[in-house]
This record gives sequence, structure tokens and C-alpha cells, in this order.
Amino acid sequence: MAAKNVKKALAEYASSPNGQGPQDKDPYDYVNDPYSDEHGKRPEPWRNGEGAHPIGPRNIAREMQSPDMMRPPSTDHGTLPNMKWSFADSHTRIEEGGWARQTTVRELPTSIELAGVNMRLDEGAIRELHWHKEGEWAYVLEGKVRITALDRKGGNYLGEVEKGDLWYFPAGHPHSLQGLGKGGSEFLLIFDDGNFSEDSTFLLSDWLAHTPKSVLAKNFRVAPEIFQHIPAKERYIFQGSMPGSMEDEDPKKPAIKKSKLEFTHKMLAQKPEQLPGGGTVRITDTSNFPISSTVAAAHVTIPPGGLREMHWHPNADEWSYFIRGRARVTVFASSNSARTFNYMAGDVGIVPKSMGHFVENLSDTEEVEMLEMFRAPKFEDFSLEQWLAATPGRNVAEHILKSDERAGKAFVDALEGGKKPVKPRL
Repeated sequence: MAAKNVKKALAEYASSPNGQGPQDKDPYDYVNDPYSDEHGKRPEPWRNGEGAHPIGPRNIAREMQSPDMMRPPSTDHGTLPNMKWSFADSHTRIEEGGWARQTTVRELPTSIELAGVNMRLDEGAIRELHWHKEGEWAYVLEGKVRITALDRKGGNYLGEVEKGDLWYFPAGHPHSLQGLGKGGSEFLLIFDDGNFSEDSTFLLSDWLAHTPKSVLAKNFRVAPEIFQHIPAKERYIFQGSMPGSMEDEDPKKPAIKKSKLEFTHKMLAQKPEQLPGGGTVRITDTSNFPISSTVAAAHVTIPPGGLREMHWHPNADEWSYFIRGRARVTVFASSNSARTFNYMAGDVGIVPKSMGHFVENLSDTEEVEMLEMFRAPKFEDFSLEQWLAATPGRNVAEHILKSDERAGKAFVDALEGGKKPVKPRL
């Protein structure tokens, strides 16, 4: 960049009310939401008078999506691996009647315990009969889905799920999916192994295409000519005809019995727990969805300007998916290390087991809606506030505010809530 252009750019930055610069002072590291009409500022690498404006090439749209990458809080320190990925950056596999894109350890190396697939099925489109080595948990984002499954005892299951509902298929259980209703469906699939790949699914058409027709004929006790026109390769997702009612389509054969297992659950129909300061949580694990033995989850809403309090999970990594809103998360990894990430709709976040973190809503007008998922049978977390409230106040005050007795007393009084126990919060 020519010298006069550099001077011009710096002059524009200095005079712009929309960008951060040397004049900005923020000793408390408040949020910056660049998309806020009232308070938002384009993130710049300035913090409390230190830094400098970029003068080289920039991707400003990307920087605005992650303001705490361009201008991290002063409390960030050390080197932590990346814990954020957007499905927008994943390769999309486009098929007849739908598509799929995945986030695995290959896209996000910290996604060790779980992998995710975002899938779309148009009206009538079928995700063909298949099974996996991994357990499959799913959350319906929009629309309606017809599912079929077979349990270990030969019992069949037909069900329908819609927005806010879940399904779970244990590893090895065969199943299929079909989009229903106007516009079909879109959903999030979670698999209990970060190394999962959609390309390694066991597909009906793929198996038949790689089996001699004479063997197929012997296995199914029909003439080999029956299989003359089976697909030469996998179908994966394809446009099918619209199904009839479940009652009409349910196989009515003497040898077929109904499964006694419940493969689906209505997560959003659960009564939410109201959290102090606003927001809600709905927890689904083996306590209310017994078949989901390898994935536990929480559906969380955070009000504008609100906070999912400081906490950690002792039993599993957190794999989060953001449905609505914008948030920042600081991950504390011990050893003088912490790093802040920003998330918006369609983003995936990782917080390794036992690492402290919070989720703060960046917006003062829009709610955050997110899913927290864990490779565990039960949802577990520890609240920092609950821990400190359950510890003798003298001990707490001497730990963090020994040099300011007045502040220490005020903090302990706030923890005790007027000598009343602090209500546990999720």
C-alpha cells in the first residue's frame, strides 16, 4: 500500500465512530457486538490504547463474525487450539432431494468425542436404509421426518418427529429417514465418535451392489433375474414417493412384532427450567430418554445481554451447536491459558472436559438458542458460583479479595444471598 494511501486509511479509522481505535478504553472487557445498531463497533486490534490498525488485505465480514479474535479480551493468554467451526465452511454433498455437510475431527481437530452432520431432506426425499458403527442422536431443526428402525430383538419401529424432537439409534441399529410435509426437513445429527464419516455409513444399496446376484437370490429365495436392475452404486439420499399413514405402511406380517423401545423424544415439549436472570434449560439424557445411552444434551436459551454462568463439565467434552443469536465463550484451560471464541447460527463449539467456560449473549436485542451435547449417559456440570457459595465465606474472601476486606465481604454476602444458599444454576 502506498504511503499516502496508508495515511488516508489511518485518518479514516481515527475519524470513524464505527471502528475501535487508540481512543477506546475498556478495562473490564465488555462485549462488542458489531451487528448492534446502537453500540456495535467494527473490531480492530486495539485494546486500551495498545495495538495498531491493519493496513494490509482484510476480510472484514469474517472479522465481524469473530470480534474477539481480532480484539481478544485482555484476560486471554497462552496457546489453545481452535475450538470453533462453522457448517458454512464444511463441504456440502448435494444429492437428489437433499444434501449433507459434516463437522468431524478432520474439520475441527478438537472435535474428538463427537461429530456432527447437518442434513436436509426435501419433501418425500429418503435417507436410504443404513446403519453405523456409531450411535446416532438427532435434533430436528425444521420440518417433519418419518423414521423407521429395527431393534436387536427384531421389533420394528415407525415414528414421526418434528421441530424440537430427537431420535437416537444405538450403534448397529438399521434405520431410515424421510422428509415429510411442505418443504421437507432439516436436522442435526450427532455421532458418538469424532472420527465419524458419512462416507463410512453401511448402506443397503451399496451392500447389494457388492454381492453376487446368485447369493442375493439364494438369500431371499427368489430368482436372480429379480435383481437385474438394482442400483449399481449407493443411493444415499434420493427422491421418493410420499408415504401413506404410519398405520397403513406398518408391515402387517405375523413374524413382525412392534419394538418395545422408544427411539424418539420430544425435547422442546419438556417443561423448561427457568434460570436466575432469565433464560431456560431443558436437559435430555438417560433419565428421561433411556435409549440415548451415549449422548446427553441440554437445550439452552440465553436472554439478550444474559450469561450462561461460569461452569465446567466433569464427565465429557461439550459439543455445542448455535441455532440463533450471537455469543462469546471464553475457555479456561488452566496453566495460565484462556482463549475467547465468537459464535453465531450454524456454528459449532468445543469445550474439552473439565475446562471452565461461560456463554455470554453478545446482543442486547436477540436471544441465544443453543444445544450442548456430550458423549455421556448423563448431563453433569459444576457451577462456579454454587461451589463458592458452598465454601466458607472466610476461605473464599481470603482466596480472591484478601487485600480488600470490604470488597471481600460484599462478594461473600452476594454469594450467600443474605445468608440464604445460592440456588444451583445450570
